[in-house]
Amino acid sequence: MMEKGLSKQGNLLSNASYGTLISKPMTQLSPEDPWAIVDLVDDSKKWAEMTTKEKVFRVFDNGLRILSAISLLYFFICSLDLLASAFRLISGKTTGTIFRQNKLMQNPVVGLMIGILATVLVQSSSTSTSIVVSMVGTNVLTVGMAIPIIMGSNIGTSVTNTIVSFAQIGNKNEFRRAFAGAVVHDIFNWLSVFVLFTVEIVCQPIFGIGYLEWLSGIAVGKINSSSSTDGEINILKEITDPIVGLVIQIDQNVIKGWANDDPSYENASLIRQCGGNITDPIPCEGIFIFENTTLKDWSIGLILLSISLFVLCGSMICLVKILNSMMKGHIANVIKHVVNAKIPYFPWLTGYIALLVGAGMTFIVRSSSVFTSALNPLIGIGFISIERVYPLTLGSNVGTTTTALLAAFAASPDALHDTLQIALVHLLFNVSGILLFYPIPFMRFPIPMAKFLGDVTAKYRWFAIVSLVGMFFVLPATVLGLSIAGTVTLQCVGIPFLLIIVAAVVINILQKKSPSLLPPVLRNWMWLPEFCRSLEPYDRQLSKLSCCNRFSQDEQEKTVNVTTEISSTPLSNESIP
Repeated sequence: MMEKGLSKQGNLLSNASYGTLISKPMTQLSPEDPWAIVDLVDDSKKWAEMTTKEKVFRVFDNGLRILSAISLLYFFICSLDLLASAFRLISGKTTGTIFRQNKLMQNPVVGLMIGILATVLVQSSSTSTSIVVSMVGTNVLTVGMAIPIIMGSNIGTSVTNTIVSFAQIGNKNEFRRAFAGAVVHDIFNWLSVFVLFTVEIVCQPIFGIGYLEWLSGIAVGKINSSSSTDGEINILKEITDPIVGLVIQIDQNVIKGWANDDPSYENASLIRQCGGNITDPIPCEGIFIFENTTLKDWSIGLILLSISLFVLCGSMICLVKILNSMMKGHIANVIKHVVNAKIPYFPWLTGYIALLVGAGMTFIVRSSSVFTSALNPLIGIGFISIERVYPLTLGSNVGTTTTALLAAFAASPDALHDTLQIALVHLLFNVSGILLFYPIPFMRFPIPMAKFLGDVTAKYRWFAIVSLVGMFFVLPATVLGLSIAGTVTLQCVGIPFLLIIVAAVVINILQKKSPSLLPPVLRNWMWLPEFCRSLEPYDRQLSKLSCCNRFSQDEQEKTVNVTTEISSTPLSNESIP
């Protein structure tokens, strides 16, 4: 009996020990913080232990990697330029036609969506805002009608770096960080538009003028003279033109001609015609591949789209691999922590310096899309945190407004007041958004929201594509379609949709913060069908497709599987009671 008791006690101890062994692997297998700065271990030979030959080889190898990274970054920027040209050729006169819908643009909601669509089509907020400035200068648009378009262009420009983040979709954690780093720009722009657009609409009937129109009107004062910008130099264009100019050359005057409904541009091609013509009296700058071709603009656009996406994805994937190989060791880790560190004694000042850096870099390259897209691989590999990227992105938003300001100064003296005012609207809109969502740490909503979307898309990677298409194409196109049916139709569909979204957001916040304020039925969403409260049903269906099956297995599921295997290991016969 005593032996039996001891045996039973031993079995209990054995089971308890086994339970401890099971719990330990579960703790060890739990994933680390995916948002933390990644310190990669350098297992290479130390410099002091190397021979002279090995040191020479190391220097040569590192130099080759740096040159390769610079070359890949150059081709990446060129691919963005080609991508913008491809979208312009595919859209053709659509962009100009959209801008000419004066009756539709009297509705500010429609103007906002037109700004989004037009900027997505030309892949450049600088181009779309410059077009709007020129249309205000020619009295095609009023300042009040142009303000929602400017807001929409701010949203549309963030589509580029969101597309770029898909180059890292093969690695779950890299894609999580890269996508979050991209959408933090989107979320800031959407939130700024939601607040400032509402203020603009509310102020209009009360004061007879909107907030941005009033503030920009005060800023321009009694300006009635013009300056010249003929000496303007676009550094980025000067760098990329030697390569991009050999492939395609776009006539920017045709886009502006279509927008202003100039009959001389009715049947013009967006591709520069060598030798000069009525649309472009200046000859082409050298010879390029699609010079004097018989193909239609949209056909060339599709070819360029394929080439640009191939180069973009290829260069981005190779760049990420090279950066991963370079960002190892003590020196690289020190650089990472310096970039993400805060200024001693004045930590609050760090973000504002990052704002100035983002604005300055964007002013130099003259493209917020290029600057924010170039940050994506660094965000993905964990070199830069989302918290540091956020002020850099906000500064980039300010830096991109300089193009519209320069375009305004190029207007005729009698139109300078209005063109400069709408250009200042772009600047004041971004500055107002920064004042709303940056100085007070509590108000930096885009950061947690971006991380939330990063977590969702890391688990359901197909959702990233759905959100991209939905926010930048389906939503604006749907609003435009409803607006054609009439303002009443737009209001009948749009107002209930907005109320449902606002109610869902408020209930979600209360469920987390103060569930006691809600009735029992609303304290969770379990009363809804599964397809209304979870992405899991859609993921199950999509995972059956061979193209999506590769990304259906989550790393956490792998951890659970390993833990299950450990827990299912049979006990030895000695421990069985």
